[in-house]
Amino acid sequence: MDSKKEPEESPDTTSAGADSTTTAVPIEETKPSSSTESSQTSSTEPGLLPGETVVREGKAAILFPSANEVFYNPVQEFNRDLTCSVITEFAREQLAQRGIRILIPGEKDRVVVQLSEEKNGKVDQETSEQPENEQQMEEEGDKKEFITASVGERCEQGLRVLEGLAASGLRSVRFALELPGLKSITANDYSAKAAALIARNAQHNNVSHILQASQRDASMVMYEARGRKELYDVIDLDPYGSPSPFLDAAVQAVSEGGLLCITCTDMAVMAGNSGETCYSKYGSVSIKSKYCHEMALRIILHSLDQRAAVYQRYIEPLLSVSVDFYIRVFVRVKTGQVVVKNSARLFFNKSVSADIEHKSLGGPIWAEPIHDITFVQKVLSAISGNPTRFRTSKRIEGVLSMVTEELQDIPLYYVLDHLSSTVHCNTPSMLQFRSALLHAGYRVSLSHACKNAVKTDAPAEVLWNIIRCWEKSNPVKRERLSETSPAHRILSKEPTLQACFEIREDANPQSRKRHLTRFQENPQANWGPKARAKAGGGISSELEDKRKQFQGKRKKPITDSSQLKSFPCKKFRKGTCTYGDKCCYSHEHEQETEEKMD
Repeated sequence: MDSKKEPEESPDTTSAGADSTTTAVPIEETKPSSSTESSQTSSTEPGLLPGETVVREGKAAILFPSANEVFYNPVQEFNRDLTCSVITEFAREQLAQRGIRILIPGEKDRVVVQLSEEKNGKVDQETSEQPENEQQMEEEGDKKEFITASVGERCEQGLRVLEGLAASGLRSVRFALELPGLKSITANDYSAKAAALIARNAQHNNVSHILQASQRDASMVMYEARGRKELYDVIDLDPYGSPSPFLDAAVQAVSEGGLLCITCTDMAVMAGNSGETCYSKYGSVSIKSKYCHEMALRIILHSLDQRAAVYQRYIEPLLSVSVDFYIRVFVRVKTGQVVVKNSARLFFNKSVSADIEHKSLGGPIWAEPIHDITFVQKVLSAISGNPTRFRTSKRIEGVLSMVTEELQDIPLYYVLDHLSSTVHCNTPSMLQFRSALLHAGYRVSLSHACKNAVKTDAPAEVLWNIIRCWEKSNPVKRERLSETSPAHRILSKEPTLQACFEIREDANPQSRKRHLTRFQENPQANWGPKARAKAGGGISSELEDKRKQFQGKRKKPITDSSQLKSFPCKKFRKGTCTYGDKCCYSHEHEQETEEKMD
């Protein structure tokens, strides 16, 4: 997420915005940095206004108001790098059909990294590949002359791109500087200050011939594009929180076979903390469970598919990832009445997800594959063959490698340490547990969404039988188990199969053998989503103060009632507290908020 919107200047983003666009502010042009490292510097560089800094990421040099740090979140560089790599391969496929070949700086012969195929006991890790479309173009080279497209150049037959919530325009500027084959980029934001900054950044990076700033309501921009039949080939939506207000417009404004890039950061809602809110936004009830992150991916995919179906359109997921504090999906949108009818059949057959342990029911969710492995392999090949293109290339390679290893036909997953903690026994190693499933004749894989995830086609009873066998060699103290506890009921049954925990060679996936960066540690303190921007710049310390106040509150129970005065009274907030000054909770927090609002 590149930024947070300014609530005082930007009312509800679902309402219509101003019709005018912001003109660029004159500024002395400077050459963009070619460094792939992200950095922030204060300088007296020409063109800077008082209090501004220059942030360099990829090939872009972006002007930022230094007082408003939330405009830039360096942790999201992975998101932007991944988006650039996905759009590159999408453009390669689309433009090849138009007789256009794209040129990527530093890219040599394509190298395909095969992670799941074994030949004669050895893994064939690298093989040369040439994209089918480009190979066909070469074969027809004598008959038809093709066009080459380079980065930074406007391609008249290229792709039209929309970034609906652009903030500073960092992402759009990077598109213009790093992606070949683009005809135009519209960087839109409802905020007048943001739109002015976008225009200045376009001029500062010498990409005004490709990138145009727009100050409109994002939904209206997309609806009007549909009305004029000037559809976008790529639409990128990275809002603060939920993208749900923009999805209906997005599925109509994208061209036939076009690409939607959607980010969701409202993970508390999508991960089960508020199933009713999730239903109101996405049409699905979320479940608080260990597999919540993959379920969140399937919820947003289902929501996109349902909205597209209204207009006889359907989606084809190319890549869906859960990373850090958000989820990101890349889907292709097509039109077809027959496929839409088939999706209805799949909806009735596979739409519900159940959490048997807690007797809760959620969904409906997308039950088909969430990745196009052929497409993901192309993105992975490009990253492996050109590792210096992005600063986060190693992490992209690790995540995409795990994606290619996942069982595509198995929705959701189990978590190994959760299974063992249910019966209060120590946890077998992942290799031992995976080997036991393979010995039993079932398929198994990891998941990029959770470090200890187990995706398998084995029935739940088989997993519990394996846990029972493990417990026999690693016994728990049965006398301490309550007769009504799940652990007692599970262990009171004898296993119906004899699990073998001997390590198998194929139990260790190639991404793990190659020590790829798969699950990155927290990059910095307080690295999660930032607070919303506020009018006038600056960051409110309220969010950070709340985090510190409630940190570890469950682990440190309050024993002195006087300490309750440090917590706000929820009833007072609703206007139902009748205790007045005698209330053991604080009313001052709410009074201070009201005074600030006045």
